Amino acid sequence: MKKDMHKSTSGRTSLVHDEPLIFERSVAGRSGHSLPETFGDPESALQHIPEYLLRKQPPILPEVDEPTVVRHFTRLSTWNHGIDSGMYPLGSCTMKYNPRINESLARLPGFCNLHPYLPIDLCQGALQLMWELADYLAEISGFDQVTLQPAAGAHGELTGIKMIRAYHKAKGNPRRRVLVPDTAHGTNPASSKLSGYDVIEIKSGPDGILMPAAVAQVMDQDIAAIMITNPNTLGLFESAISEISDIVHRAGGLVYCDGANLNSIMGITRPGDMGIDVLQFNLHKTFSTPHGGGGPGSGPVGVSAELAPYLPIPIIEKQADRFSLVESRPDSIGRIKGFYGNFAVMVRAYVYIRELGAPGLKKASEMAVLNANYIRARLEGTFDLPFPKRSMHEVVFSDKHLEELGVSTLDLAKCLLDHGFHPPTVYFPLVVHGALMIEPTETESLETLDEFVAAMLAIDQQARSDPQQVRSAPHHTVVGRLDEVKAAREPILKWTPANPEKK
Repeated sequence: MKKDMHKSTSGRTSLVHDEPLIFERSVAGRSGHSLPETFGDPESALQHIPEYLLRKQPPILPEVDEPTVVRHFTRLSTWNHGIDSGMYPLGSCTMKYNPRINESLARLPGFCNLHPYLPIDLCQGALQLMWELADYLAEISGFDQVTLQPAAGAHGELTGIKMIRAYHKAKGNPRRRVLVPDTAHGTNPASSKLSGYDVIEIKSGPDGILMPAAVAQVMDQDIAAIMITNPNTLGLFESAISEISDIVHRAGGLVYCDGANLNSIMGITRPGDMGIDVLQFNLHKTFSTPHGGGGPGSGPVGVSAELAPYLPIPIIEKQADRFSLVESRPDSIGRIKGFYGNFAVMVRAYVYIRELGAPGLKKASEMAVLNANYIRARLEGTFDLPFPKRSMHEVVFSDKHLEELGVSTLDLAKCLLDHGFHPPTVYFPLVVHGALMIEPTETESLETLDEFVAAMLAIDQQARSDPQQVRSAPHHTVVGRLDEVKAAREPILKWTPANPEKK
């Protein structure tokens, strides 16, 4: 057990247990189960299993009792920082709290025990929920139709670009290139490349906003689309989006908007009203469903009427009071997932929308913007702010002030761990040197924001008085500063016993 625990201003101290590997707790002959003897002859049972599926040697497994197993994994769980542990200010990722009512309703037996191969007549409730959710998302975003199939945001991007390609191909020319601003999300170029397009990067203006003139300069009949993130990764609203859409449309191109940052405009304005043709939603961001290790994502895609024929199959349709899955869509890009999306995530997002309603969704966006600008106002006198415009849902600082003190963005991020906070996103977006990207979301209270600001200011003071302490942080976590390069280049992916013959 660690001694001399760090005492931060936020009072975050606790007992932290050293925990070896479960294999290192193994004792020969120890067991955590009590099962009856096998009925019949075990060897005869093996005759029904193909030879190639049988092990030549028994697996090497830890021999431990049940309390050891439970305590081991419970202790390991305390090493993780999640949204249930505290503020998780990852910029661009929108790590908001997941309301427990969402979790409760997603666990209703009729939802969580639903098998994807059940007959349609036995899935009417689930189909109705999905149909209504798609309708809600279409209304929120201003699009004609929405598909719920994509399994995550990047998968939604790929789906959207494939529909754009199908649209142009139907007109006789799929075109060859896609425009991507330097303030777009990093997955946008990959989605374009996977769909067979070359990518042209466009530089944003000195204020971090994409200028219409920059788009007009490169826009021609060979450009299939522009992929623009709005608000962009600097946390700034692309104020010329309507004019940019007009420029792209006049040349026959389409406008794709990355909807990962919808959390700042939801209920206030609609992308479809700005001339956007296709947008992916991130249910695991904007609509409060678990994110990252907390569960699978979901990336529905909304499209304008021109792109609706190319939506992936099957399509959920409603006739009278009955819902069905329609496969007959000759212009569809086809199936993009084995089953119809990550259903449990959809249930959570549906509950979130129904719980908040239109006024609540707007209020959530307003609070997200307010919280980000509060942190900005509290820190902009100390930390370097490369773009003077007011932020939307996130604020990006640079490392200019840190470098002058002899520390780096990474040092500050590691030091935040000693204060009980998960670090913000670092070194992204790439257009800001040594970026520190903070997104508090609307679910954090004023008190939590003040604690985070106090931690940031305390690190600044420590960097001035004792920079080496910041450079060597963290000091009070379960493990100290890791060699991240070595971990990436030489990962140890399995445990190997010192004396295999004894196992």
